[in-house]
Amino acid sequence: MRRVLTALLITALTISLSGCGAGLNASTRHIKQVTDGAEGAITVDGNKIKVVNLLVVETAEGAGVLVGTIVNSQEQEDALLGVAINGQVATVTGTNSLVKNTPVIFEGPSANAKAVVPVLGAKAGHSIQVTMFFARAGQITLQVIIRDQRDDYAGITA
Repeated sequence: MRRVLTALLITALTISLSGCGAGLNASTRHIKQVTDGAEGAITVDGNKIKVVNLLVVETAEGAGVLVGTIVNSQEQEDALLGVAINGQVATVTGTNSLVKNTPVIFEGPSANAKAVVPVLGAKAGHSIQVTMFFARAGQITLQVIIRDQRDDYAGITA
C-alpha cells in the first residue's frame, strides 16, 4: 500500500509541477506579440513568404520610412515589385530579390533595402495600410503602426 501511495504522490507532483495540470487555458498558450511591428504571410499556391516586424517611421520632415523584414522560404526565387504605404507608391531601393532564406531587411544595421514615401499623410501613433507586391506570390496588405523618429528609430532617415 505504501508503494502505491508513493507512486500516486510522485505522479501527482510530476503533473502539477510540470505545468500539465494547467489545462487548455494555460497562460503559455496565449502568447502575445512582443514587438510593435505587424506580421503576415503568403502561404497559398506554394508560396512561403513571411513579413515580420513591419511598421512605418514618421520622420521630422513628414516622410514615411518602412521598417521590417521579408523572408522567402520557398525554393523558387521571388521578387518584391513594389510597396504602397498609406495608399502611396513608395520609392524602393536596394535589393528586391527574394532568394530562399535570404532576408530583405528594411532599416537597421543589416539593412539591404529602403522604402520611403515623401509625404506620409498620417501621424505617429496611428495605423495605416502597407501593401507589398510580389512577382510570384501576389500581394499582402497589413495594418501597421506609425512610430515617431526617436528611441530605437532615432537614426532612421528618408
